[in-house]
Amino acid sequence: MDAKIYVDSMCRRMAAQKVLAEKTIAQLSDEQLLWQPGAGSNSIFILMKHIAGNMVSRFTDFLDTDGEKTWRNRDEEFSSKDFQGRKQLLEVWDRAWQCFFNTLHDLEDKDFSRTVFVKQEAHTAIDAINRQVVHYADHVGQIVYIGKMLQKEQWQSLSIPRKV
Repeated sequence: MDAKIYVDSMCRRMAAQKVLAEKTIAQLSDEQLLWQPGAGSNSIFILMKHIAGNMVSRFTDFLDTDGEKTWRNRDEEFSSKDFQGRKQLLEVWDRAWQCFFNTLHDLEDKDFSRTVFVKQEAHTAIDAINRQVVHYADHVGQIVYIGKMLQKEQWQSLSIPRKV
């Protein structure tokens, strides 16, 4: 396998996911970032904080330590109590994505077949990466959907707008 081709493709695809989330929140107020569609549902703030927390945990020392770090407080990712505004959220978000992209770019061909652990479960590195990017794309889809729900007719399409 040519790791560079895979990494370049994955980084382009995931950068596009990052942009979708960012273009969504650019259309929303800080108050809307905290809105939850229903009891027990996640707000955009919570989804972004969860993605960031998961990314930093999974991709810090990716090849050498379990992806579920002992220092991660996953339950706290699902609380809005620490919301300090969009600027702080985007700082956490950007650091997490940088960790993800840096880790992918640091991998060599031989690393993709190595065994890594997530919650003490063994995976090949490539499978662990693929598992996570699907997880992140699911949550980005939720972010976009919530944004569309909130903006209704004011929603600005993130792709090709429908002909009306």
